[in-house]
Amino acid sequence: MNHPAEKDNKMAVMPVNRLIINMGVPVIVSMMLQAVYNIVDSAFVANMEGTGELALNALTLAFPVQMLMIAIGVGTGVGVNALLAKSLGQGDMEKASKTAGNGVFIMAVLYVVFLLFGLFGTQSYIASQTKNPVIEQMATQYLQICCGCSFGVLYFALYEKVLQAAGKSMYSTIAQITGAVVNIVLDPIMIYGLLGCPEFGVKGAAYATVIGQVASASCGLILHLAANKEIKNSLSYMKPSGKIIKGIYAIGVPAIIAQALMSVMTYLLNVIFVRIGENVVTAYGLYFKIQQFILFAAFGLRDAITPIVSYNHGMGSRERVRDGVKYGLLYTLGIMLTGFVGLEVFAEPLADIFGLSGETKALCISAMRIVSISYMPAGANIAFQGIFQALDSGLESLIISVCRQFLFVIPVAYVLSIMVLSGMCGTWLVWMTFVIGEVLSVLVSIVFMKKVNKNRIQTVSQKNIV
Repeated sequence: MNHPAEKDNKMAVMPVNRLIINMGVPVIVSMMLQAVYNIVDSAFVANMEGTGELALNALTLAFPVQMLMIAIGVGTGVGVNALLAKSLGQGDMEKASKTAGNGVFIMAVLYVVFLLFGLFGTQSYIASQTKNPVIEQMATQYLQICCGCSFGVLYFALYEKVLQAAGKSMYSTIAQITGAVVNIVLDPIMIYGLLGCPEFGVKGAAYATVIGQVASASCGLILHLAANKEIKNSLSYMKPSGKIIKGIYAIGVPAIIAQALMSVMTYLLNVIFVRIGENVVTAYGLYFKIQQFILFAAFGLRDAITPIVSYNHGMGSRERVRDGVKYGLLYTLGIMLTGFVGLEVFAEPLADIFGLSGETKALCISAMRIVSISYMPAGANIAFQGIFQALDSGLESLIISVCRQFLFVIPVAYVLSIMVLSGMCGTWLVWMTFVIGEVLSVLVSIVFMKKVNKNRIQTVSQKNIV
């Protein structure tokens, strides 16, 4: 017998190939917009008269903690997303409401942790990275504001994933766009002191950022209350449940580690690449910003795949789970193929946008053209990670993250850098790090997928959806 809500829920009845596009496009737009305004934010700070370069350095020092906040918030949201979607698919509205409520409780606890760090830990953290008093002051002020108001980024991460889990990804995109627009508009006003606003400098960038995050969170909450009528929101559902929290973090912890690994990988690669030359680090840093547009699109589609597969797994539809896996992989590979072709064709014009010249420009172009070869296996890995999360296989998802962002990358980069330094090959060889890492990782993903198919998908009792 079908659950009462199934006939009206697109997660249960819309053809999966259309459903992934329907849910994925808004999330992709949201993620790519995130990449845009991250770059715009840095551009405004860099153009501060007299202290722009110091300010940009200050933001760089604060960035790892911001990445950690986002990693923990988004990772927790991913856990809520998968558990909530599965509960809705099973028709268990009580558990779905408790999952959302426990998400609210968890984010409150996380906010207190980051608030305390902002009050007592930021100065020591920044001082461990620089001896320049001007940079130290800027970075400390910026990070204290971001930590003190971190409830915005945490609660947006929650309501974004709750809306996605209920099949309302367009609403989560509206919330994301709202915050992005607020941030972009306020950046020049608060940094430079326009329209009668005091000139806050770096603190203005922090204020604009947290106000944008609070705007996104507020919009997400309002849309959740208005659209997710099947989820109850009373205080009783926010009472912490060990079982619910354990279920959230069974999926959430791997997602948190996966998010945090990216910042660790970037730091370690910078340490390795600087041995070859600072221009290698510069080229990699600029390439990293360019590739965000492509990777964020794949991440956005992954975030649509996860609740779709999870919902239909909970509902007991083996055919729709299989379709979710098949079309999720096909569409993600399509995005990455587009990115590969785009970078191969437009590598040089993209390098010109950043005003590069000489050896640094050549290195950036070679990075785009060589690293983009890894995009197809990278796309498969990203899709598999979302599929594993949806099918209660968080450990497999975590292992893939460790492989593609540490185990098969850092050692390879170190060995290739030695070969370059010894004169055996040109500097271009270090970019093969990413190709080797993704190819080795996708082989592991395929092995895991066979196991998950046997143990999770084949065991689903097929039901007819009418």
